[in-house]
Amino acid sequence: MTKRDKPLILITNDDGIQAKGINKLIEAVRELGELVVVAPDSHRSGMSSAITALTPLRANLVKKEENLTVYACTGTPVDCIKLGLNELLDNRRPDLIISGINHGSNAAVCVIYSGTIGAALEGCIAGIPSLGVSLTNHSPEADFTQAAELGRIIAERVLEEGLPKGVCLNLNVPDVQKVRGLKVCTQTKGYWTKEYMPAKDAVGKTVYWLTGEFFNEEPYNKQSDEWALSQGYAALVPLQVDMTAYEFMKSIPNWEIIS
Repeated sequence: MTKRDKPLILITNDDGIQAKGINKLIEAVRELGELVVVAPDSHRSGMSSAITALTPLRANLVKKEENLTVYACTGTPVDCIKLGLNELLDNRRPDLIISGINHGSNAAVCVIYSGTIGAALEGCIAGIPSLGVSLTNHSPEADFTQAAELGRIIAERVLEEGLPKGVCLNLNVPDVQKVRGLKVCTQTKGYWTKEYMPAKDAVGKTVYWLTGEFFNEEPYNKQSDEWALSQGYAALVPLQVDMTAYEFMKSIPNWEIIS
């Protein structure tokens, strides 16, 4: 942690600045340090690591209080992190980045699509300890109490101990009356099927609504995040930026072409 009176924490999400999840997160971690919030001005779910390249970004100051500054950004979650790090923090480096609390699960392969996790990975790329937090409930009025508390606990731990270079954390919390505990998990292997629902628009043209069913390839793996969530546990998965398939590299040295 850099030497300053309070840790500097950068916060974003993909559900938008108005979402209940991010506001409950802000309440939960308010006492941990100085918060700078840079979040999308509206819903940006499913953005993954998308960035805005062909149009300018705007960051409008929404609120400024002691140890809390809030901006609404016209870009994606990753845009928010980049803009925060490059322009809005006055050359200060955050001690921690938190993305969330997301409305809906980001377990298993959802990490590939998630704007919440895309923002955490962006922080990781910049060498800043980063955490994504999600609740397995899509409702705008979901109860984020337990997710916020667990997010605060993990945030405190990260501020104290840090994270390895190239690693960030993905915390998913089940929507149950009382979470049974926290398990450190692997990312569940699986994929989405039946991903679109055809329908007709007002003039009879076919349109396609994104939907889908998740096929779990390892439903009985007690180390996986989907299993933990199904049993009422919060799941904490360490993720890494380096996606190299090191084991497969050992199998293909004869594929190299050297001129």
